[in-house]
Amino acid sequence: MVTAWWMRRVAPVYAQLASSYRVIALDLRGHGRGMRSTEPFSLEDCADDAAALLDQLGADPVIVVGYSMGGPVGLLLARRHPSKVAALVMQATALEWRQAARERMVWRLLSVLEVGLRLGTGAGFVERVLRQAIDEAPELDVFRPWLAAEFRRGLARELADAGRALSRYDAQPWAGQLGLPAVTLITTSDRLVRPSKQRELAEALHAHVIEVDADHDLPLVKSDEYARLTKLAIDTAAVAADRHAPADRPTWHVN
Repeated sequence: MVTAWWMRRVAPVYAQLASSYRVIALDLRGHGRGMRSTEPFSLEDCADDAAALLDQLGADPVIVVGYSMGGPVGLLLARRHPSKVAALVMQATALEWRQAARERMVWRLLSVLEVGLRLGTGAGFVERVLRQAIDEAPELDVFRPWLAAEFRRGLARELADAGRALSRYDAQPWAGQLGLPAVTLITTSDRLVRPSKQRELAEALHAHVIEVDADHDLPLVKSDEYARLTKLAIDTAAVAADRHAPADRPTWHVN
């Protein structure tokens, strides 16, 4: 069995993967149902949390799947705990999140969001965000209760800290040195993580590239297509991981 590590909670794809893989999913600290900590949020701590969970489950080495912010966490897991990672599947993510002025402004505005949430305006903000998203993609309306609940489970401080952590993150100096099999899923109409930045990551990782004409909300708007492409990406990474495995590491096979 090949174990697939899921770095972001995207439930519709699980059934597609579970027939072939052991799927392990966690909510990052301060997000969803993830652990609450008094320590400032950091992507490095999220990577160490993932490594600790793998230790508890005895599940490594694994194929790391990281969507959006899960990409940096997955790459940091590979850098900080290399023995636990056999291959990478990076989706709608980037090497860095700060070079463009627009990106720097987005992450700075999260501190304003934090203040608003602390002052009790969070419910209105969540409703506005959901209303705008559903106006643009009416098919998301069925997910409204779940999306609202997930939004509100995040802690204001930690959500803002996550934005600031992304604004400081830069894997350009070291991503190309990981030396792991990699597959990238590029969302070519993405308005949050520009496709050009996703391609820079793919080039740095020497990754096999899969492209889909979709925005950053691909897992919700086109969940079936997303599940199919994720399965394809993991299958591709699994084959590459088998070829890459050293002689003293067991060879893995998809069930």
